Amino acid sequence: MMYRAGVSVARRLLWGCLVLLLGLLLVGCGGNGPRQGDHSIVIGTTARLRTLDPADAYENLAGLLLFNLGDRLYTYEGQDLIPQLATALPDVSEDGLTYRIPLRRGVRFHDGTPFNAAAMAFSLERFMNSGGQPASLLAGRVKEIKAIGEDVLEVRLKEPFVAFPHLLAFSGLCAVSPTAYGAAGDRFLPTQFVGTGPYRLAAYSTDGVRLEPFADYWGTKPQNAGIRLQIFSSSANLYNAFRTGAVDVAIGALDPNQIHALKTQASRQHWQVITGAGNAITVLSINLRQPPWDQLAARQVLAASVNRQRLAERVFLGEAEPLYSLVPSLFPESEPVFRDRYGDGASSQIDHWLQSTTISPQQPLVVNLWYRANVPSNVLAATVLKASLERDLGDRVQVQLDSADSATIYRNLESGAYPLVLLDWYGDFYDPDNYLEPFLGCDRGSVETGCDSGASAAWGSFFYSPEANDLIVASRREANSQRRGQLLRQLQELNAAAVAFIPLWQSETTLFAQGNLRGLALDVNQLFAFAPLQKAPKDQ
Repeated sequence: MMYRAGVSVARRLLWGCLVLLLGLLLVGCGGNGPRQGDHSIVIGTTARLRTLDPADAYENLAGLLLFNLGDRLYTYEGQDLIPQLATALPDVSEDGLTYRIPLRRGVRFHDGTPFNAAAMAFSLERFMNSGGQPASLLAGRVKEIKAIGEDVLEVRLKEPFVAFPHLLAFSGLCAVSPTAYGAAGDRFLPTQFVGTGPYRLAAYSTDGVRLEPFADYWGTKPQNAGIRLQIFSSSANLYNAFRTGAVDVAIGALDPNQIHALKTQASRQHWQVITGAGNAITVLSINLRQPPWDQLAARQVLAASVNRQRLAERVFLGEAEPLYSLVPSLFPESEPVFRDRYGDGASSQIDHWLQSTTISPQQPLVVNLWYRANVPSNVLAATVLKASLERDLGDRVQVQLDSADSATIYRNLESGAYPLVLLDWYGDFYDPDNYLEPFLGCDRGSVETGCDSGASAAWGSFFYSPEANDLIVASRREANSQRRGQLLRQLQELNAAAVAFIPLWQSETTLFAQGNLRGLALDVNQLFAFAPLQKAPKDQ
């Protein structure tokens, strides 16, 4: 989800967006359909499954499956990072560049291959060097990976990055069998997975997968007979399947009306509703090279005119949280900098920022807003935003809406084609840096010309700030959490002052489960473990 050499933000955004698209209808799908005596947990979704190869998988559904099929060096207990295939947190050199990680012994892959430091090094190097969509997460940071004996891994970074252990908990950085994947050479293996996790992949098809407990798993064994993931062709089909009890857990893109209906009926129907703050944000990316947005005053008026509460209520029926910073509220470092500086669409605030402009009925602010036509929430949000601006600014604004499909928009972002565009972002790992550097960083540019190459250019914003670059570097070096938090807050303030990106809303994560299901809980990355899931008798 970050911009790095070789992989653009646009590509990441495209695949992140696919989580919201519709999959294929599951109707008696081969080896994944219900079988007589099958006591598996059934999980329903509308998300499409493109690949399970961790070196190329960048969609949320793939991340959830890899989270349960594989193990990483680290995982989370509450908000605390804890060892998984590692046995302790890393030993870090004084210069912050070298990480030594002790590894667990006695672990085997699903194909029987022993796990050791060489296998872990193989897994990370394959991820980094394969050219897959998430490769830049490591390629942009890691200089060298090597095994020190059987049970110590050494990773040397190009630059200090104190959040690196959190990155190592990313679902795609799981261990994979050198036997299975080494034999594939440079090829990706999209329809198979051979790792060390509590489940093994039993069946894969475009309309679902089936997971079976791995008998030789080193850790706590699954509490269920297996998992069947069913991919539905529409949110309506998923909604009805859950309501009739054909699905134990519903995840994915239910629309706001369906979510509201299930929540309303939950108590009477004994359904469980599990919600999380969500790690997905939606922003307006502003092209600072195109008029009128090359003028700070115009951007400030727009920032003051955005009514987030109205968007949340009319687009999401209250099922999304207004967002006032690039950093979502699940992080304590998040500061509501846009609310503090610009308010939330109040007329007094709009008038205040209008005073320093020439905007008037004779010289209206021209807002040409682009959105992704294949993302339903964006279609409605663009319409509501247009009506809101026209209501509050009257004849001082002219709003034109234009749209294209996601692939077209992401392909053209770096060309500067769009003056203002509505986009989503999904965090890769649990750290606020992952919501600041991917927007505000720039590898090459100048104050006069803007960003020519780097993160902000990939978003089509072209924001360039030496101060932002310095703050990013400093925050990545700072090991003291309090001082680092201050640096991250300065970055949020800097974006609010420059109005390079306007945060709009933060999508909630909502899961629905049947009343007799036990063990369902979201972690800090809005993922959930399959292993604790179990069904109680219906009358309990």
